Amino acid sequence: MNKPHVIIFGSINMDLVARTPTLPVPGETLLGYSFATVPGGKGANQAVAVARLNIPTVMVGRVGSDGFGQELLSSLQTASVDTTDVLVDDSQHSGVAMIAVDDHSENHIIVIPGANGQVDATDVDRLSRHLPGAAALLLQFEIPLPAVLAAAKAAHHAGVRVILDPAPALSDFSTELYSYVSIITPNAIEAAHLVGFSVDDPSTAAQAATVLHQRGVETVVIKLGAKGVFCATPEESFFIPAFHVKAVDTVAAGDAFNGGLSAALAEGLPIRQAITWGAATGALAATKSGAQSSLPDRATVEAFLSTHDRR
Repeated sequence: MNKPHVIIFGSINMDLVARTPTLPVPGETLLGYSFATVPGGKGANQAVAVARLNIPTVMVGRVGSDGFGQELLSSLQTASVDTTDVLVDDSQHSGVAMIAVDDHSENHIIVIPGANGQVDATDVDRLSRHLPGAAALLLQFEIPLPAVLAAAKAAHHAGVRVILDPAPALSDFSTELYSYVSIITPNAIEAAHLVGFSVDDPSTAAQAATVLHQRGVETVVIKLGAKGVFCATPEESFFIPAFHVKAVDTVAAGDAFNGGLSAALAEGLPIRQAITWGAATGALAATKSGAQSSLPDRATVEAFLSTHDRR
């Protein structure tokens, strides 16, 4: 690879989405009116987000040896993601998320990890082959935490930037992980889980950043939704207002943000510009429905940045 590449280590799911007028109560059977299978998983979403921004992208994880697994690999490959080190696990089904969505956009979600739940040190060994020359390693919490910790440690020791999206929200993981994280990117809810108090504006985000710095994280980026993004580095703190768009849904908007952020950093942009890229990519994703189907390409992001401000 000529350009610095980005590695994503995380989950690969098939989302099974049913739409119904209302959500069922226990024991109730409802008739729905649509169904779709949609490639997802935070790891895969972030990989597609980076690849669509023309950054060489490597996905490391697992799928099952079933039809969903082949569809998931094909979806990643269509987006130009390198899936050489996505293991097809013969002992497990692919990860699935069973999602019911009603006419008020409320939902029920059941996630069954499948092959994602078997990710372990052998996957980290495969990942390690890609560390030389990498611009960043992206991590999330949809695979076993020991594997996340081992991957972060390996990347840190190789001098590769580690970007952690601490989602889904957890508060009971090894504090050792913080010392290997270059950039942490929680949303407001996830930040609150990490620090134990409400985070809902730049002031409380700054307090949360102080706590996370004390735990060993180098740069803290807190996504405050429609309010914007707060960032604290060892040198400075700043707030970037959100781009104003007409949102359709926010599925994968956070993954899009991480994709834009890491793509910009891979090209050598400073953190303030990289966050602006992340915010623009996330905003554009919110204007379309779906997960990977909503992720914008580079031309779309560049055009958006050339015509929009954050006032």
